[in-house]
Amino acid sequence: MPNTSTIKYTAREEFPDLSNHNNHMAKCLTKDIYKTLRSRQSPNGFNIDNVIQTGVDNPGHPFIMTVGCVAGDEESYETFAELFDPVIEARHNGYKKTAKHKTDLNPEHLMGGDCLDEKYVLSSRVRTGRSIRGLCLPPHCSRAERRKIEEISYKALEKLDGELKGIYYPLNIMSDKDQEQLINDHFLFDKPVSPLLLSAGMARDWPDARGIWHNDKKNFLVWINEEDHLRVISMQNGGKMKEVFTRWCKGLREIEIQMKELGREYMWNEHLGYILTCPSNLGTGVRAGVHLRIPLFSQHPKFDEVLRKLRLQKRGTGGVDTAAEGGIFDISNADRLGFSEVELVQMVVDGVEFMIECEKNLEMGKSIEDDVRLLQQK
Repeated sequence: MPNTSTIKYTAREEFPDLSNHNNHMAKCLTKDIYKTLRSRQSPNGFNIDNVIQTGVDNPGHPFIMTVGCVAGDEESYETFAELFDPVIEARHNGYKKTAKHKTDLNPEHLMGGDCLDEKYVLSSRVRTGRSIRGLCLPPHCSRAERRKIEEISYKALEKLDGELKGIYYPLNIMSDKDQEQLINDHFLFDKPVSPLLLSAGMARDWPDARGIWHNDKKNFLVWINEEDHLRVISMQNGGKMKEVFTRWCKGLREIEIQMKELGREYMWNEHLGYILTCPSNLGTGVRAGVHLRIPLFSQHPKFDEVLRKLRLQKRGTGGVDTAAEGGIFDISNADRLGFSEVELVQMVVDGVEFMIECEKNLEMGKSIEDDVRLLQQK
């Protein structure tokens, strides 16, 4: 019998069956593109099959379009541009490969959001990711690289002072008491259970070199080595979105200063903005959101249309793949790339104010049809 390990199969023979898939990768990957990219590797050895594995393993839902591919390092987006460019264009509303991203981390440019009506807004949050240049992303990093990411991040975070001063909790040595407290605070991230993350290699060596840092007031926190090198989050109860955004901008700025003191910088370029693992988070990586109580308006037949017009998205009370309880939704910006951070938070502030006004009118028995119609005409 022939030694099968020496047999070379053609790109046609290796091309995955994507006939029942509903993700951007499956829609964009052709046999010709696969043939072109099959012999390439990024400088760190990430190949096209590594890129698409999560999308091959997870066909998706007929009504939910996932991305279906990940980057293993900063260079992946250039090495496999023939696939990533159309995926990015499809996911980010026609964002062209010649387009340049813009950023704005000045909270003074945000209009309103000082205190959204707290009868309806239960909590406010802004988060993003950051990747440290020169180290592979979570789908491809080695154990040593992951530990280096943790080391660098810890050294930067321990230098923060004032309202940002805090403490780091490594997951692999966390006490039961600390674990219980972080769960109660809704801070703890656990081993990934999503098939999308598992297929992308995010859970390797769990919980080695993963951890959570938060400031003393527990309203600014950083996750290390979850889906990205860093997840930076500002959050608090109530509707003071501008306060949340201001603290988030300050924290990002201070962390970057400390990173540079360590001779490090973030992955960034003028086309894709901040480089993160999933193409859906390129650009700003920002997800600004509120827990919003709108039991009446959420039952309106055009609720989903209104969200699309406002460039917002909804999740259940507990986040992705959960149901809304008591009419409470997690409402956040749908875009990441092509808009600045301020613009995205502004969309949330303006959109939430519109929905609150609709909810108030419905509570008083008033029609909101004119309001919805005028919005759709804009």
